[in-house]
This record gives sequence, structure tokens and C-alpha cells, in this order.
Amino acid sequence: MRSASRHVSSRLAAAAFSISLVAGLQLGLADNASAAIVAGPVFNNPKGDDAAQKAIRTRLLDYIGQAQPGSSIRASVYHFWDADFAQALVDARGRGVDIQLMMDESDVSDNAKDTSYSILKAGLGTDLTKSSFVGLCPVNKSCLGEPSQGSSINHNKFWLFSQLDGASDVVVQTSANLTPSSYSRFWNDAYVLPGNTAIYTAYSDYFHQLVGQDWADWRYSSTASSPYKAYFFPRPADDPTPGDTITAVLDNVTCNYTEDGTTKHTNIRVGMFRLTRLAVAQKLVALKTAGCSVDIVYSEADSGSSSGTWETLHASGGPTLRCYNDDDDNDPSTASRIIHSKYLLIEGKYDGTTKQKILWTGSHNYSGPALTKNDEALLKVDNDADHDAYVADFNAVKAAAKPGVLDNTNACKGITSTPET
Repeated sequence: MRSASRHVSSRLAAAAFSISLVAGLQLGLADNASAAIVAGPVFNNPKGDDAAQKAIRTRLLDYIGQAQPGSSIRASVYHFWDADFAQALVDARGRGVDIQLMMDESDVSDNAKDTSYSILKAGLGTDLTKSSFVGLCPVNKSCLGEPSQGSSINHNKFWLFSQLDGASDVVVQTSANLTPSSYSRFWNDAYVLPGNTAIYTAYSDYFHQLVGQDWADWRYSSTASSPYKAYFFPRPADDPTPGDTITAVLDNVTCNYTEDGTTKHTNIRVGMFRLTRLAVAQKLVALKTAGCSVDIVYSEADSGSSSGTWETLHASGGPTLRCYNDDDDNDPSTASRIIHSKYLLIEGKYDGTTKQKILWTGSHNYSGPALTKNDEALLKVDNDADHDAYVADFNAVKAAAKPGVLDNTNACKGITSTPET
């Protein structure tokens, strides 16, 4: 629950930041790379110019350039296929910055022709006990997933900067990989959080657990430091605190309520690459039935006759749906245009309190593996201006979405999938 003061100074800074971001989104421009480091979102626009497409990449490169000698950069990334970006990290090491990376093994095996890993390996080394390194999780396995659960991945996409120009303990949680399609074909978001030592430390501890790959002792965890909360996965069924993090969040929503003598309804918006977790789909339908406004833009559901999430969401009286999975070049070997973000926006009554505007974002798709098997991170942000900036992004993605409401397609149903390269 938020206090009455609502972190006024941080809200003002975030508001100014978010307004500039929304303006940049509308103009198709990336943010000024030299802007002050304040909390707030960054969005790319894959239909914009080169600067708009690479807005998140540019922000990360700016931070790498700002990293102070003796400081550290730690990151966990699913796919990293950007040789120039890799060289920027190696160059930072040459300036005295410790660089530590953990990636999924498929970063190498899925795109053997890409030179990024070779650059990182040569420039950082692979000894995980050193101050700089690049490491891989085991083949077909996340770093912290139980082998008995079957195949899994390190799907994380976060960056930690210990000291930049005028800012310390900077967390960047994003939905974006470092791949060409992540810039030019996929809609992505990132959230920049400087100076919150508790959240930064929680991410750092999680990173070290990824490095240790001690899946037997891993436990799902979360850390709150108002107005933020971070959640770290996997959360297997045999975890001491099992459950579905997203349905638990949605359980706190009240759809119909009275505020200042007026009857109101809570608005729920979901921008999601993959929505295949049946419990989440069922909960969203239930909230729509209960009186919430539920608006979803997605790229992949799953279809299982009467039991799939696609069928569940399309039941009569269900949420407003738009699919964004557009093979606009009619070439199945290239990436389609999609929403790759994974965010949830709640506006209304949450956890018993009205006038709430809260968002959750990160690497966590609403799929079974994202909950129980994969290495993932999710960040909650309780801030009006940031929420509204995400609503602007949601509306832009929704307006661009194809096939939109005509989503009875194999791609939207998850029968076929898009490549990432």
C-alpha cells in the first residue's frame, strides 16, 4: 500500500522523464543519451527510424560508456548477437571496469555464425572466479532450474551498473535481448532504476546465484523496497512457497468500487509476447466477467481445442484482444513483427486501495516454463507517471497490431513460432 506522500520528489522526476519518453515515442525518436539518470521507462519503436528502434540499446551503451574505473557491470541475457555491443563491453574492461555476464547456452548454439560470444570470450575470459567473465548456463537448462523439470532456459534480461556518472546501484530490467530483431522487429521496454540499494542488492545476489548454478539450493524469492518490488524465478511446484506469482497479483484486484461517490471499474492492460499459462488466462477472463476492463495485446497464445489459452480468452464476454504477429514480408525464415514486452498494468482498486496505478515488467512471459523452470526476473513499479507512460506504449502497440482482432491464425495460436534472428 502506498503512503499519502507517494514519494513526491521521485514522482516529479519520473513524471518529467515519462513525458519525454512518450513524446519520443510519438515522434519516433530515441531519448537523448546524455540525459540524467532518473527512474523511468525506455521504449523502442521497431517501426520508427534507427534511433527509435535502438533506443534501449543506445541507453545501455551510454551507461557502459559512463561506467567508472573500478566499478562493475553485471548482466544476465538470454541472447546476445550484437558484435559492436560486445566490443563496447570489452573496451570497458580495458578502462578498468569489471564485466560479468551470464547467458543461456543457446546464445551460442542457436546462432553459431554470430561473433559476439567469441569477442566476449576473448576479451573477458570464461573463468567464473575472475573479476570479469562471460559464462553460459548448461545445455538445454537454466542456471537454477531443476534438471528433473526437463528443458529450461536462462531467459533473463537485466543489467546492473555499480557506478555511473552521478548515479550508483543502477538496475535496468528489460524485455529486450541484444539481437537485430529485438531492435527492428520486436516492441520492447526497459525500466531504469538508479539508487535503490535494496533492489540493486537483490538483483546482485540473484546474479551470483546464477553464476553458482546451485539449483538444488535455489528458492524463489522477492524483495520489496517501496515503491518497487523484484521477483526472481524459477518457482517450481516443490518450492517452499509454490504458486503463480501473476495470479496472486491479480487476486488483489477489485473490479467494481466506489470512489468519491462514483462507481468505477479497474482497468487491466496486458502487453505480452507469450500468454500460454491457462491459470492466468482463466483469471483474466474471470476479472472481465467480474466487471474489470481487461485489454490484452499478445503475440502467441496456445491452442488446445477447448482447453487452450487462445480458446479460453476468446470465450464470449472475454477480454478485449489484439494479436500482434505480423509476417509482413511473407518469409517464415525471418522474424515477424511482434510485441516482445511482458508487462501488466493495473489502474483502479488494488490491494484494498483506490487510485492505484501499478505496473509489472521484466523477462517473465505468462507461460508455464517462465514460472517453474526458467531463470527470469520481474519488477513491480508503483508510480503513476511510469504507469501512464506504459499505457501510452500499450496504445501505440495496440494501434500497430496485426492481424489485430482477426487472430484466428496459427501464429497467434502458437502453432507456428517466429525466429529471433
